[in-house]
Amino acid sequence: MNINQADKKIQQQRVKRFHPPGRNAGPGMPPTAKAKDAKGAFLRLFGYLKPYRLILLIIFLMAALSTVFNILGPHQIGSATSLLAEGILGRIAGTGPGIDFPAIGRILLRLAALYGIGALFSFLQGFCMAGVAAKVSYKLRGTILQKINRMPVSYFNRVSHGDVLSRVTNDVDTLNQSLNQGVTQLITSLTTVIGIIVMMFSVNWRMALAAVCVVPFMLLTAAIVLKGSQKHFKNQQNFLGSVNGQVEEVYAGHTVVKAFGGEQQVIEDFNQENEKLYSAAWKAQFFSGVMHPIVMFLGNLNYVIVCILGAALVTKGTLRIGNITEFIMYIRQFNQPFLQLAQIMNVFQSTAAAAERVFEFLDEEEERVVTNARPLPAVEGNIRFEHLRFGYEGCDEIVINDFTAEIKAGQKVAIVGPTGAGKTTLVKLLMRFHELREGAIYIDGHNIAEYPRGEIRRNIGMVLQDTWLTSASIEDNIRYGRLDASNGEIRAAAKSAQAHHFIKAMPDGYRMIINEEANNISQGQKQLLTIARAVLADNRILILDEATSSVDTRTEILIQKAMDHLMEGRTSFIIAHRLSTIRNADLILCLDHGDIVEQGSHEELMAKDGFYARIYNSQFERTNAG
Repeated sequence: MNINQADKKIQQQRVKRFHPPGRNAGPGMPPTAKAKDAKGAFLRLFGYLKPYRLILLIIFLMAALSTVFNILGPHQIGSATSLLAEGILGRIAGTGPGIDFPAIGRILLRLAALYGIGALFSFLQGFCMAGVAAKVSYKLRGTILQKINRMPVSYFNRVSHGDVLSRVTNDVDTLNQSLNQGVTQLITSLTTVIGIIVMMFSVNWRMALAAVCVVPFMLLTAAIVLKGSQKHFKNQQNFLGSVNGQVEEVYAGHTVVKAFGGEQQVIEDFNQENEKLYSAAWKAQFFSGVMHPIVMFLGNLNYVIVCILGAALVTKGTLRIGNITEFIMYIRQFNQPFLQLAQIMNVFQSTAAAAERVFEFLDEEEERVVTNARPLPAVEGNIRFEHLRFGYEGCDEIVINDFTAEIKAGQKVAIVGPTGAGKTTLVKLLMRFHELREGAIYIDGHNIAEYPRGEIRRNIGMVLQDTWLTSASIEDNIRYGRLDASNGEIRAAAKSAQAHHFIKAMPDGYRMIINEEANNISQGQKQLLTIARAVLADNRILILDEATSSVDTRTEILIQKAMDHLMEGRTSFIIAHRLSTIRNADLILCLDHGDIVEQGSHEELMAKDGFYARIYNSQFERTNAG
């Protein structure tokens, strides 16, 4: 099995990972995957709140006090209503002095004070909770970024970049919104329910029992809705990550899409994923919306019960008229927490799904960390590959079989072979991007598996076929090779890489900003900048993976001269398909299906008239034919 086939299998596994088969999933329909551990995800999320226990306690007290002051308001309104009604009835009957306006005025002043203080506490607890939510989100994003740096390369071979971005942005934003709104509303709702029950029973126990009789039905409805909607919210977050991944990939390659006329296929693929997201989101929102009309119905039924019972008690003289008004207001406040639950249910459900996705990522297996790590001694560049055996993670097939080779310090080593032979895989193993199944790689006699990856990579310079530049100035992109480099050193590196002449011709020269897509410079110029970056790094070991594949013939000759100067005294690995560029290599390794089939200098291999000679002559024939 060659590397291209292995990559294909990895992609198939990636598709299965993001589109798992559901038990009842039909064509174009989302799977009905159930949340794995929503409770555990919430508990872990609240673990991030532990450092803020004191401020959360203060928030709880302020929310409770705000609720208490608001609960006391209806009692004052009930007293004022009773005084007003009794004064009017007494005046009509001629048995009283009339309405006691001073007493009613004092009640209204107390009412204004209560509501004012309650609003102040509500503002303060909202302000404090917003700060806590922002800090937790900040910490989560930082934790995810640190996790990304500890993840093995194999993880990103099977997971789309868009899905990872969705976890950092969408999922963390969902958690921030939930903490900011949900926690305070939960505290307010609990204190509201408890406080109102106490107040109602203090006024009249019969009316209080009638008012709370609907609570079991509300709780039962909430439990049913929560159970039925969680799986749809989990699917919604998963498909949102899938859609983000597709958009990110298509946007990054939009030039290729347009060049091959693939717009219609892209639209069709997107519509399929968007349809799945729509279906999951519609079901999730529908379930969360069911709660509101049910609570409204039960609340209105409660009004009827209280009014009928209250009228009967007023007739018997055991209840004041104002108490009915008081109870109606309490019932309205009593129903409010359940209505709030209906309104924020989609937030809580999305929070459970988002928290699961975030912690699922944080629980992914990391790169193996070397215990008792020690710095790598000064590198000379002697490298030995000893019986390497390797297959990509998630694939049983082996792509490198029993590879053994020894390279002396300062040698220029060319690695040649057909596509899928294992050339790039070999240098990735040297960089420890993947873990070996068997065998070992030694640098100056030191097993690289016994040293931190950072120590190994700091001694190896790399110029890849796929250029990578940041959205920054040309100067900063070159400086990425060595962050403490001076401007003079950067310019010297650019000159060595034959990049200085085109940089000076650019607007703003070395300070020109490369845009996000890096399409304001040519592919060849990007390659020159990455070479300049490697020159600046000045590593003892160099890896050049088709470093001149994207430049014209004249520039290739200039770069080759610069590379020859750069590689003097350094151990260099050159991966090249154009064999004319590696004729002066000290050692040529011919790979086929992960094994060395031939090795030697250009002259030695040509004299053998074997594998290398056939490849070289075929290229020469094609060149002449062209």
